[in-house]
Amino acid sequence: MKEALVIGGSNGIGLAITLELHNQGYLVHVVDKSQNDQLGQLENIHFQQVNLLTTDFSFLEDFKSIDTLVITAGFGRIAPFEEILEQEIQNNFQVNSISVMKVLHFYFPRMKQKEPFRCAVMGSIAGLVSSPLFATYGATKAAVCNGIESLNIELEMAGTENRILNVSPGSIKGTKFNGGTNDLSQTEALAHAIIQQMELKQTLYIPQYEEVFKGVLERYHDDPRKFGLDSYQYKLSSGRTSSKPQLKIGYLSGTFDLFHIGHLNLLRRAKECCDYLVVGIHKDASHKGKSTFISFEERCEIVKSIKYVDKIIPSEKEDCDVFLKGIVKYDYLFVGSDYKGTERFNRYEQIFADTDVKIIYFPYTQGTSSSQLREALNAIRK
Repeated sequence: MKEALVIGGSNGIGLAITLELHNQGYLVHVVDKSQNDQLGQLENIHFQQVNLLTTDFSFLEDFKSIDTLVITAGFGRIAPFEEILEQEIQNNFQVNSISVMKVLHFYFPRMKQKEPFRCAVMGSIAGLVSSPLFATYGATKAAVCNGIESLNIELEMAGTENRILNVSPGSIKGTKFNGGTNDLSQTEALAHAIIQQMELKQTLYIPQYEEVFKGVLERYHDDPRKFGLDSYQYKLSSGRTSSKPQLKIGYLSGTFDLFHIGHLNLLRRAKECCDYLVVGIHKDASHKGKSTFISFEERCEIVKSIKYVDKIIPSEKEDCDVFLKGIVKYDYLFVGSDYKGTERFNRYEQIFADTDVKIIYFPYTQGTSSSQLREALNAIRK
């Protein structure tokens, strides 16, 4: 059975490609930040949750046996450059460019072999022409487009017929990219065409090239400045700009005394679900009727140094106050499942009922706990 990995396969064109490969008899592994319920009902489609903002790509070790790789994950926002947050710039490059090159680097030795290996990566027409008001996204895609072109030369010189297909469309209907929704009726045909081009070992596929983008590219190369000015005016007049940052902010709080693997796993799982993780540190453990072994300042330094944490703040008495006071306008509040159904979190659920905030309860996992460490230290003290 042919085996494929689709990174970003839960939504948009990635979802359509996943289903098309499945229909063609592939065993499909889907890696994405969130799972699509539709895929969970199908055999031979396996899902693994990964946020590409991670710096750890060891998850690729689980997919060494694949013979087909498709990367469609990516995001961008049309807005004046000064309105793009620094964190958005960093995240854009991490997901759209750096993660792509890391994945290609992992599989490149496999691509250089004689055995067939199919690969397609989602570039963008914005990576081939100037794209004012879309500068960050265009820059990330330009890096990908240039990288693929260069890598294909290396593959050719290695004597293999394997190639990386750069799929560089304009706006794709039927995706969530510009605030839309998944509509397979609008993406199925494109997914089929991408797989066909990939199997033919093509290196560049621009959908609607003859109808639209041949002329676009010609206008750009004839007069890049005029093209850019026209593009700027078009984006403004079409109402496609967005003032909403593309960051899903998560928040959790804790004492983090006697830091251990349970704390690390909690932070890792939280960061998998969001783009920017803020952690509130309790000044002491008096709310639990306990004392701390490590000072507040030292606990802050420890948590701040964890790679999954983007920012730390002193916690508020109530986690909801962090949101209600405007300290952090988070999208997700993370907490252990042992708090679900408590008076406190029932109250939180009512408070957030009329907002977009989602409370995510993480199941409790067995392992080292602060209570165990505290008991051991107290026993030594005695």
